[in-house]
Amino acid sequence: MEAAARHLIFHGTIVLFFGLLCGAPYARSINRNAPAQTTHSWRVAHLSLPIGAILMFAVAALLSSFSVSTSVKWFVVISLIVSAYAFCFSLPLSAFVGHRGLTFRGPLLAKLVYSGNALGAWASLAASLALIYAGFVSL
Repeated sequence: MEAAARHLIFHGTIVLFFGLLCGAPYARSINRNAPAQTTHSWRVAHLSLPIGAILMFAVAALLSSFSVSTSVKWFVVISLIVSAYAFCFSLPLSAFVGHRGLTFRGPLLAKLVYSGNALGAWASLAASLALIYAGFVSL
């Protein structure tokens, strides 16, 4: 297995663990009858982060099948890792502070949530485009 794939698996396990840990505050928000937005934010964190980890595992399994340069593979890996950690930062923070992070307005914490979401989204987009390229070149 390539080093890039091993890095993706390692970081995927951390993201999976972190996403599963978000289940505790999610359950707590349900049991305490927290506002719907808070419960929803914890549900998003608890479900989305493991999905991102599973994507990282899937890409790691496919990485050696692509006939592209090592630098393209590393670009995919680094983009996915950056995206995953940005969402690991922004999704729980969103639940804590009660900001959705859809605009760069509001207090500093709202701006941090937005910045994490934006970085995660842009890095995911970059990884997706690189995967499309790798898939096309490998036909």
